Amino acid sequence: MKPEKHGAAAGEAGKPDSVDWTIDQGWENYTAEEHRVWKTLFERQSKLLPGRACDEFIQGMRNLTMDTDQIPDFRRLSEVLMKRTGWQVVAVPGLVPDEVFFDHLANRRFPAGHFIRKPEELDYLEEPDVFHDVFGHVPMLMHPVFADYMQAYGFGGLRARNLGMLTNLARVYWYTVEFGLIKQSEGLRIYGSGIASSYTETFFALDDASPNRIHFDVERVMRTQYRIDDFQETYFVIDGLEDLLNLAKIDFGPVYQRIKGQPEFQPGDILPTEEPISRGTSVYHQAKKRA
Repeated sequence: MKPEKHGAAAGEAGKPDSVDWTIDQGWENYTAEEHRVWKTLFERQSKLLPGRACDEFIQGMRNLTMDTDQIPDFRRLSEVLMKRTGWQVVAVPGLVPDEVFFDHLANRRFPAGHFIRKPEELDYLEEPDVFHDVFGHVPMLMHPVFADYMQAYGFGGLRARNLGMLTNLARVYWYTVEFGLIKQSEGLRIYGSGIASSYTETFFALDDASPNRIHFDVERVMRTQYRIDDFQETYFVIDGLEDLLNLAKIDFGPVYQRIKGQPEFQPGDILPTEEPISRGTSVYHQAKKRA
């Protein structure tokens, strides 16, 4: 997700059928090759994530019973989601305006791109496709706490936009929904969709010595920039999903006032007052800068 826009980015042109930018998924139009790409990605990640993704993600995958062999039909996914948490998945043609994205979330609709990456783009795609949006996001929407958090973010986004603080709130989304880590009894686990849908970042986020892993603090996160073009330099760690529920209850007005005009932090910064869970070596990103 890019900082100035929300939603899925489409790989093909398309016009919305209505003011909420939703379109028909066009499930019948997927080609055999597109279904094979889904199958390849799904099998690879579903084998990798047990023991790496959080328990809630794995359970959500099981309860959704997504088809391994073909791109899911949003209508069938929505039937399962509606019964569990009252959410549904709606197709959009690409990046949608902020107010449209927030309105969808506030009404428990998750806007998902309907295109899928090409076979040569399996390991990296800047624009989120149907695999990222559905495989990465939807399993967590099966959990009631996370489902409530996402709805609260929708309401919060509309307010942040009116207050001119959307950039700061978007960082909370980025470092939780997209690239969040969580503590569990067995160790750190993934719950962020940007990691869960990426084969290479699944390893990098948990196993690599390069990134920082820091306890989540909302004001710190709101002041921290992030990477949209590569692995993250820092991952923020929550103690449990209850932390997200607490975030959903916060009045961000006073928080915005405290951080307004304060210096921003670079993605790899560690503050003098912080005791990171693990202090990264920064080897990966330093090497990229030298290259």
